[in-house]
Amino acid sequence: MACIAASSMAFIDGSALNVALPALQHDLGANGAGLLWILNGYLLVLAALILEGGALGDRLGRKRVFMWGIGLFALASLGCGLAPSTGWLVAARMVQGVGGALLIPGSLAVISVGFSSNERGRAIGIWSTVTTLLSLGGPALGGWLADAGWWRAIFLINLPLAAVALLVLWRKVAETRNETATGLDGLGAVLAAVGLAALTFGLLSAPERGWGDPQVWGSVGGGLGALATFVRVEARSAHPMLPLSLFRNRTFAGTNLLTLLLYGALTAGMFFTSLDLVQIQGYSQLQAGLAFTPLAALIMALSRVAGGFADRHGPRLLLTLGPVIVAVGFGWLGHVGLTPGPAVYWTTFLPGLALFGFGMGLTVVPLTTAVMTAVTDAYAGTASGVNNAVSRAAGVLALAILGAFALTHFAAELRQRTAPLHLAAPAQTALDHEAGKLGAAGVPSTVPSVQQPVVREAIQGAFLQTYKWMLWLCAGLAAASALMALWLVPAGSRPTKPAS
Repeated sequence: MACIAASSMAFIDGSALNVALPALQHDLGANGAGLLWILNGYLLVLAALILEGGALGDRLGRKRVFMWGIGLFALASLGCGLAPSTGWLVAARMVQGVGGALLIPGSLAVISVGFSSNERGRAIGIWSTVTTLLSLGGPALGGWLADAGWWRAIFLINLPLAAVALLVLWRKVAETRNETATGLDGLGAVLAAVGLAALTFGLLSAPERGWGDPQVWGSVGGGLGALATFVRVEARSAHPMLPLSLFRNRTFAGTNLLTLLLYGALTAGMFFTSLDLVQIQGYSQLQAGLAFTPLAALIMALSRVAGGFADRHGPRLLLTLGPVIVAVGFGWLGHVGLTPGPAVYWTTFLPGLALFGFGMGLTVVPLTTAVMTAVTDAYAGTASGVNNAVSRAAGVLALAILGAFALTHFAAELRQRTAPLHLAAPAQTALDHEAGKLGAAGVPSTVPSVQQPVVREAIQGAFLQTYKWMLWLCAGLAAASALMALWLVPAGSRPTKPAS
């Protein structure tokens, strides 16, 4: 119960926030890059520190570090709920990332060490089913709160969840740790954080400044250099936060490559679909949240069955089939153009989202089980941290890379579609500035009234074309993740933990 309540804080935040972004954007005056930073500020800190969080739990006590993370995440959530500006919210989200880095690996590590090999798959299945249900129910909650003008409550709801988790952990859960583990890897954590932050900053600055700007290529180059140095440091460190030796296990390497590609597609696809539903298709934020409900139902229905199948027959088949179905779902969504709105949801967005949910339902539990059974109990926290770091880093990189491409493509597409109008220079400059808001771009008042409907149609068409490209790229990432499973995850047999 404690693991479910604590994990739900992080998962609900992520899923509910996507749908509430338009309301948040309006209230705080955020542009498209600002929205991406609100998501990526949390993800990049989480990705950079979650490895250290898992290792810290192994060394100092999994229960203790888990509780520290829950408390810090709750305090940061209070800061998010009171944020008066975009900058404040980004900063509070970064502090949430620190708490999440201690919280998320701790939940799976407590489960993995606390259950026998015969029960572990079922326990992880229950954890995954409930947390996935809560997190994928988050869009409906976020939409309802945003429509009511209460988007801040998305963060404040974490406070009672944190109180329940801390009480149960304090009274019911025994402490565990790796008694032979010593030392921490502060230099590795700093290099990972600097590398991801610089790379993200450079990519998100490129659409406005241009790729030839020294700040852009300097940030991207510096970020890549820091990440390369991080790998070298980990290879030589006596106490690495990322033990590269774990990747000698084909299953561990294959499942983490799959995670990188599939969860990158997941993060970007959910983000752009949420914007499309609200900003272009005319859905209210509650309707957009409810549109994602089939994902929750399908994942809930399939997760325990998929976990049991993987326990008996191995994870390879489901880890190949699931991402292929997800790719088909993304492809369907990419072909949905401008619709009359929620009235035709059943024949437009529902089939693609249902395919997406069906594929993820087959994938989530076998993926988690395969990762956690590929290492010994001594590295349970580290393995959980690595896989969670990969999934969050995938989100950071996907949002940064595809977000930069979307901003650039949307601006160019909008200019091309409005070129025949020969707008006056002040109107064109104002429209170029609005392009930074993606689908929320408004028609500048300097545009002649007779041309305003045409400009509005151009904005919709430019976003839909950009959205199509984004979803096709997400489909490609999902298909590539299936190839990783087919290539690197061994076929057949029930997965067992290696000897200590």
